[in-house]
Amino acid sequence: MAAIVSKTLDAASALFSLTIAMALPLIDSQVVLPRRLYPASLVSVRRWFAAEFDHYLVADPPPFFRGLVWLALAFLWPVCVANLYGVITCRRRWVAATSLMAGVYLLTYLSAMFGEMFGSGRATPKLIKFYVPFALLAVALVLRGLYSCSERQPDTAVSSVASSAQKKTV
Repeated sequence: MAAIVSKTLDAASALFSLTIAMALPLIDSQVVLPRRLYPASLVSVRRWFAAEFDHYLVADPPPFFRGLVWLALAFLWPVCVANLYGVITCRRRWVAATSLMAGVYLLTYLSAMFGEMFGSGRATPKLIKFYVPFALLAVALVLRGLYSCSERQPDTAVSSVASSAQKKTV
């Protein structure tokens, strides 16, 4: 059962990381960078997304949202690229840390987004439904990081130092 949960959380982590690794530089960065840097097709995808989900923050981004996007580009994107690499290359030990970082970041990001959407009363049910799976995914990433940390055995170098110190005191 534990292996199934672990594999499921790895798959969710990889899917999220792949999505962010592609969407952040191609679509989300249009919020903060000049649109002339992007091909017309990518600009039209962003416009379609804003119109389809009535995403007023993407259509006319306020300063706090621009700050979130800059932070995502500087922090979340490299973490997701590293996380994707770690999951694909046979579950590197540090994937627990990158999953935990991505999950905590996403929960923080979504807290600001949901606070704005519910506080302003401008969010449509369709927009809220779009973000709910991301909230669930953020929880899964945090659990994946915490679960992996709890199942680890003590590091052999630390264990040997601790056992040597214990033998000296006896």
